[in-house]
Amino acid sequence: MSGSIIGKNIQFSTWGESHGKALGVVVDGFPAGMELNEEDIQKFLDRRKPGTSAATTSRKEDDLVEILSGVFMGKTTGTPISLMVRNTSQRSSDYSEIAQYYRPGHADYGFDQKYGFRDYTGGGRSSGRETIGRVAAGAICSKLLSQMGIEVCAYTKSIGSVTADMDKFDKSAILITPTAMPDIDADKRAMELIAKARNMQDSLGGIIECQITGLPSGIGEPVFDKLDALLARAVMSIGAVKAIEIGDGTKVSTYIGSENNDAFAVSEEGKVVKKTNHSGGILGGISDGSTIIIRAYVKPTPSIARTQQTINKQGENIEINIKGRHDPVVVPRAVVVVETMCAHTVLDLMISNMASKADNLINFYKK
Repeated sequence: MSGSIIGKNIQFSTWGESHGKALGVVVDGFPAGMELNEEDIQKFLDRRKPGTSAATTSRKEDDLVEILSGVFMGKTTGTPISLMVRNTSQRSSDYSEIAQYYRPGHADYGFDQKYGFRDYTGGGRSSGRETIGRVAAGAICSKLLSQMGIEVCAYTKSIGSVTADMDKFDKSAILITPTAMPDIDADKRAMELIAKARNMQDSLGGIIECQITGLPSGIGEPVFDKLDALLARAVMSIGAVKAIEIGDGTKVSTYIGSENNDAFAVSEEGKVVKKTNHSGGILGGISDGSTIIIRAYVKPTPSIARTQQTINKQGENIEINIKGRHDPVVVPRAVVVVETMCAHTVLDLMISNMASKADNLINFYKK
């Protein structure tokens, strides 16, 4: 299977299946000399692990990360960093019937058509547990970004019909609310909606928003490796994401030019600033120094208990009731996945940017 590697300067490749012995990632190209331990990564993985609230699946996994290589005496060595998380709570018997039919909204049919064979236990490679490797890799990138004063912060913007009030934005609430919403009142309403959907044997989708602050201007390449293009690729590669927006997104199609254009100005401190940020911090595929804003639109969890129509492998129309432990909404656990994928994308492009000017190389290497 190709397509499991992402990145240019810092590449990572995820591996493993939902009901296999373990999952993990190999990160190649990460600079040497940064202090790194399991806790640096674990605090990110804890944000996506299952069984933490009524908003997630009841499957219990500690998702404890092990650093297998690439770190010596507490610092990265510049060699491939291999990370592993063992599966401990598989119940493959819940999926025995799935081998014979195709679940609506899942990758089952596509995998069979492409490979002629699939791991049907827990979705195999197409399971949301694949994102463990992404989060682990992105956590390392986030640590290096933070040392440069760059923060990547994602949160739940909405679940179903409940939307967080940005006037009540409370960053501390993101890590304590079960929905990862920055608005405690909205979180309570969202939890009520989740309970209602669960009782109806159904599920919900939502929107994840990510803000990147402190990123200098000039990051991103002007043609195929635009900052917004690579952010879109990274976030759209997450299984449950069906659309993304940068800045005002689809709304700009209704604006006139004078509304959409962000006016530049010089601040009292002598810095170049924008009076508005409809562009979401990116112009011409390159960061302009203002906050990067990206939104990911997440579909409802396809595994639902209510009766659905589908076909079996013999081509017969059938009705099914999916068993197993599934999230009523994947949005809260996907927040950190979006955040870490954005962190990796930004850091990768920052390394490319080091070679954008001859002066950068001369000043670095000149003796």
